[in-house]
Amino acid sequence: MSSAAAGPRPPTGPRPDAPAGWAPAPCPHPTPPGTRIVFAHRGARALAPENTQAALRAAARAGARWVEIDVDVIGDGTVIVIHDSRLDRTTDRTGPYYRLRAADLPGIDAGSWFRAGDGSRPFAGERLPTLAEALDVVAETAMSVNVELKSCQAGAAACRRLVDDVAAQLDALAERAPASQALVSSFNPLLLDRMGRRRPGTALALLTGPGALGDDWRSRVEMLGARAVHPAQAGLSRDRVEEIRALGYGVNVWTVNTRERAVELFDWGATGVFTDRVHELGGLDGGGDRAAETTAGKR
Repeated sequence: MSSAAAGPRPPTGPRPDAPAGWAPAPCPHPTPPGTRIVFAHRGARALAPENTQAALRAAARAGARWVEIDVDVIGDGTVIVIHDSRLDRTTDRTGPYYRLRAADLPGIDAGSWFRAGDGSRPFAGERLPTLAEALDVVAETAMSVNVELKSCQAGAAACRRLVDDVAAQLDALAERAPASQALVSSFNPLLLDRMGRRRPGTALALLTGPGALGDDWRSRVEMLGARAVHPAQAGLSRDRVEEIRALGYGVNVWTVNTRERAVELFDWGATGVFTDRVHELGGLDGGGDRAAETTAGKR
């Protein structure tokens, strides 16, 4: 192919007006210094079966002001609250749920697997909740919520439906319970990008796995328009936390189940911890600076 057929080439080399280097861009919605949020991870999952209405109510009774839940979509487009991509671990059913319909949900027991300390099953019959049912509890208890979008395995159409339905339900939550803040997180940046386009102004957070918070964190967060990073505690350093916080981004760390470790992370400057044991970490958030939380989770 001739150069004429190929068309004009884009300009290469330095631009006369290019900046000398790429200065870090501060977070446009910074999380204030001193912010300390204790997130009840999947509800109070040490006290009740995870990601159920019972776990959310237990978190509220334990004094939680923020809860975290996981969501995915089933075959008819209904958004459900569940962590895994299969039913096996947390219900009495097996297999993936992508062919289920809303009418199937009342027959699924999401509580019998959970055993109390005495070996009893106090939550037998607890149903697998929809996102709408979970947000009912959030609104009733005036808690705030971090909705984690799972990396849906049912394809692009299902992913789009998941994001769009969550966006619509968060709009509804904001109208009926304005005191309840919302934060949306995911390991999947494509889902976060769609959420940002579908619901501009949504507080977004990028989840990263153990040791996966690399030197490109700022590029990923800036391109997504995220307000926070949610790193695993494994491999996380004080220097990295301080680097992120210096630009105003939130740092909410998972999963922290001892008071000593939570105190250490807050001393580093972390703005939040996710815990399975919210009943034991109570008080570390200081009783609540709502202004600080608003920056983390207000649209």
